[in-house]
Amino acid sequence: MNIKFGTDGWRAVIAEGFTFAKVARVAQATADYWKSEIQSQNSEVFGFEPKVVVGFDRRFFADKFARTVAEILAGNDFEVVLTPGPTPTPSVSFAVKAQRAVGGVMITASHNPPIFNGFKLKSFYGGSSDPETCRAVEGFVDRHPVRLAKFDEAVRAGKISIRDVRPAHFAALKKLVDFKLVAKSKLRFAHDALFGVGAGCFEQLLAGTSCQVTTLNAEHDVLFGGINPEPIDKNYARSQKFLRRHPHDICLVTDGDADRVGGMNGRGDALTTHQVICLLLHHLIVNRKGRGRVVKALTTTSMVDKICAAYALPLVETGVGFKYICAEMLKGDVLLGAEESGGIGFPGHIPERDGIAAGLMLLELLATERVSVDKVLAKLEKQFGPHHYGRIDTHYPLEKRAALMEFLKNNPPPKLLRSPLTSLKTFDGVKFTAEDSSWLMLRGSGTEPILRIYAEAKADADVSKLLGLGMKLARC
Repeated sequence: MNIKFGTDGWRAVIAEGFTFAKVARVAQATADYWKSEIQSQNSEVFGFEPKVVVGFDRRFFADKFARTVAEILAGNDFEVVLTPGPTPTPSVSFAVKAQRAVGGVMITASHNPPIFNGFKLKSFYGGSSDPETCRAVEGFVDRHPVRLAKFDEAVRAGKISIRDVRPAHFAALKKLVDFKLVAKSKLRFAHDALFGVGAGCFEQLLAGTSCQVTTLNAEHDVLFGGINPEPIDKNYARSQKFLRRHPHDICLVTDGDADRVGGMNGRGDALTTHQVICLLLHHLIVNRKGRGRVVKALTTTSMVDKICAAYALPLVETGVGFKYICAEMLKGDVLLGAEESGGIGFPGHIPERDGIAAGLMLLELLATERVSVDKVLAKLEKQFGPHHYGRIDTHYPLEKRAALMEFLKNNPPPKLLRSPLTSLKTFDGVKFTAEDSSWLMLRGSGTEPILRIYAEAKADADVSKLLGLGMKLARC
């Protein structure tokens, strides 16, 4: 079976595609790639060391897969830091950068169904590895036999050290936000961990402050309570019932590995990830007086475009996948990096999405403005207009995708509903944008026979019509 990295790492069904043998092959390929990087003297330029940080989430056998990775990296003469328990992905990424490691591996399938697990690759700068790195690792698969150091012997020899990397990450988060302001705010908020590794993080961060934290869905359940641990409305039912009985100021939501964020208002009404992004962008510009480039993935709300235009901030659009946003953040002068799925990155931190950082920044917003999140959203909608969003994922044969994209490039619709087309973007799928800022986009999944159709308009009814147009264009 060929091993191929998708939008963010390699993922497969546990015991079917994601097996110990395949994980070992990928770990050996990763070790071979990193050794080649060190030998090419890149380490002298960038200052990293032959050290690797390995973490894992709460999925079935994730700890055992991570242990296998650690054994193989140690067998290839790397110093390995292995987390003692399930750990947020951004904590692992932060440790890679802070400890000047050559890279990191996070065993997680993020928001995917419970039957999946995955292998996320982190580079020395503390962010997702770029496509070229992932392709290079793929090219090393099966080039050399697997070299493995037995776990207990590697620990005794000091090749593997078991270390909690969360405290250093949490200390950095307290410097990233105005923690004193949040600490004295008396905010009463909930956190829906979606049964993921974020459980307990906000309680630990805000222990001893005036804030009251209620963590929901905190149990370690490898089946995630029967949901996919993704911060979207359909997964909030349990928390919504609780919040309607017990109102809070806000409810933060993190995904399975806590690198993405969603939310609800204090009564359980869902906030879209687009609204969360706009709330944070507003806060960074208006309250923090921040300036810089704003980077967003193509599938992110056009309200971001309007906010940037209003404050004369440069806007950069990237393909889907935070690795593309990471590349822009590494260039510097970025105020915010964000993607439709709730991945958000901040300057002065790591070039990585961090759901815990985003959650704390939302708390800082509320502590600063002292009004409800609904009032802030109402102010944004009054200034920039309503923005409604929808998405359909439909089965579509991989072998037909290229022809569809070529057809769409060459035959764009003259208008979207009632508004003339003003823009056509084709660097990751095909995106049509109209004069009234509504848009429709079609793109294929990175590794699956799935076509994703996205749309945004001023009303839900128009979103439905645009999605219908997308299905018609695809002849689904």
